[in-house]
Amino acid sequence: MPHDQPVVAVETGDEHRFELIEVAAERPRHTLLFLPGMGLSARLFIPFARSLAKRGISVFIHEWRGNGSSNLRASRSTNWGYRELLDDIQAARDAVGRRSPSGYLIGGHSLGSQFACLSAASEPSGCRGLIIIAGGSPYWRAFPWPMKLVMTGTMFAFPALGSLFGYYPGKRVGFAGNEARDVMADWARSARSGRYRPVGVDIDLEERLHALTLPVLALDMADDWFVPKASLDWLLGKLDACEISIETIEAPSADKKADHYAWMKKPDHTATAISAWLGQDTAPRKPAS
Repeated sequence: MPHDQPVVAVETGDEHRFELIEVAAERPRHTLLFLPGMGLSARLFIPFARSLAKRGISVFIHEWRGNGSSNLRASRSTNWGYRELLDDIQAARDAVGRRSPSGYLIGGHSLGSQFACLSAASEPSGCRGLIIIAGGSPYWRAFPWPMKLVMTGTMFAFPALGSLFGYYPGKRVGFAGNEARDVMADWARSARSGRYRPVGVDIDLEERLHALTLPVLALDMADDWFVPKASLDWLLGKLDACEISIETIEAPSADKKADHYAWMKKPDHTATAISAWLGQDTAPRKPAS
C-alpha cells in the first residue's frame, strides 16, 4: 500500500536497506522513533503518527527487516534474529539522532515495545524516554489460563515451524507476518524463560534493563486480552530503576474496543495520553551522554 509521507533511507553494515517513514510536526517539541508490532508494516502506523504530529511530536516509524520497504524477505536462505533487529534499530536511531540532536524518545507497539526497551538498555545515549503501547513480556507464566496453554504451545510450535519451512510462515498461520526462523527462536526463548538472552548478543540485556534510568510511559489497552496486566508487569519489573507511569486507554466509544490492534484505527486517545505525559513534570529529560 503506497503512502505520501517522506522517508529516510537507512542502510546497515550487512547491507540491509529500509526506510523510516517521517511524519513531522509543524512546530515539533519532541521526536519519537516508533517500532511497530511483530509482522506489522510501518505504514499502518501513519494515522497514529499524524495524530502525534498534531500535538507537536514528530515521528519516525521504523520498518522491520523483512517487511514493507525492507530489501530482505525471510526464507530458508535468508535468516536473522534479535541481534540483527537490534542492529537495525541502532541504525535507525543514528539516522533520527542526526535529525534530532537534542535527543529523542523510543516507543513501540507489542513486540516493538520490547525492542524499544532492549535498544535503550543496549545504548541509552540519545534516548530521552520510553513509550510502551500494548506491550509486555511473552513469558508464559505471566499469562492466565487458558492463555497459558496457548503460550506454552506457541513457544514450541513457532520455532518448529521455522525449522520446517526455513522461516516462520505467519501469513499461513494467521499470526504475525512471515518471520525469520531465528527471530521466532529468540522470541520463544524469552517466552520460556522470561529473560532476554538472544543468540549472538554479547552484552547482558537483563543487567542493562535493570540498570536503565529513563522515564517510561506504559499504555495498556482496556480490552487487550492479548497482553494481560501480568505480562506488562513482568516487563516493567525489569525497568525497576526507571520512573514509570502507567495509564489505561479506554475505548473511544461504547461501540468500539480498546484492544491490542483496534487503537491503531482510532489513535487519538493514545496520542493524547502521550502528549499529556510529555507535559508533566516526569517528562523525558535531556539525553544521556
